[in-house]
Amino acid sequence: MSKVASHTLEMVQMADQAGFEIVWAAEHHALEMTIAPNPFQLLTWWSQHTSQIRMGCGVANAAYWHPINLAGEAAMCDLISGGRLELGLGSGAYQREFDRMRPGVDQKDGYRYLQEMLPLIRELWSGDVAHNGEFWQFPSATSVPKPIQNDVPIWVAARSPVTFDYAVEQDANIMSWPLTLGFEEAEKYASLRKEAIEKLPGSTPKKFVMMRHTAVYESSEDRRASMAAIRHNLSQFGNLMTKRGEVENGFPELVPFDQIEGNARVDSSMLENNLVFGSAEQVTEKLKAYQSLGIDGFIYYSSMGLDHTVQKRSLETFIERVIPNFN
Repeated sequence: MSKVASHTLEMVQMADQAGFEIVWAAEHHALEMTIAPNPFQLLTWWSQHTSQIRMGCGVANAAYWHPINLAGEAAMCDLISGGRLELGLGSGAYQREFDRMRPGVDQKDGYRYLQEMLPLIRELWSGDVAHNGEFWQFPSATSVPKPIQNDVPIWVAARSPVTFDYAVEQDANIMSWPLTLGFEEAEKYASLRKEAIEKLPGSTPKKFVMMRHTAVYESSEDRRASMAAIRHNLSQFGNLMTKRGEVENGFPELVPFDQIEGNARVDSSMLENNLVFGSAEQVTEKLKAYQSLGIDGFIYYSSMGLDHTVQKRSLETFIERVIPNFN
């Protein structure tokens, strides 16, 4: 575990020194493939070893938190980081987690918790508020501490029309993840955002970013390592998304490739085409295509269970040979 921690911090520091805008920490529970039970712990830790990069919670699952708890944890992170917090909220990904963190709640209903949570966080940061909602009820209370920033940037993880609409209504930034689907999925998200803005005359578009698994390689060895890592990772991910396998001591059982959407999800040529995989030149071309959709930023998804040395080499190549094409 200490090797993982050291490697993670080194990658974050590399991103900080290279001028990345935000580093993101997720929230997942009881899963060794994503060790992130509290994103604010990770962000607070990273903030003490970086100087410029902002601390992005990407994202807290609204259904797993009490609003007073989330408001206070987020504000404390903003305080300790010197006002660098970016708070992301989401509806949740895995039914397996809901079965343990919110028993009886369908993952598809997670957005309802998000819709009640988001405005409440802002109110708690402003001062005393009493609440009598569908999911939470409490007498007058306030966030302690308060954030340093007068206006903490709020992000919403969006893939469905209802979530895009809500993010625009709430004047929130939007992050999307097309999983392993092709570029047409990103085009769909861009259209959903455009439609959401058009439904609300006078709304001001906020930031819109896209996350993708990323591996920049210059050798056949690194290509093979990256492809093997992502296919292994997706076999575990397929388990969690479809509940077709068991999870033992935190490790998801590998689902046979032929059981994951007719093998399409793990087909090597499809993955290399859809994901931000390839040489520095290929990755640059892919990112320019996303930029042409009006996407403001790119989230570099680095881990995938890839060997640490190859991960670091990929990020170094991205910094040295891809980023300069966008400056």
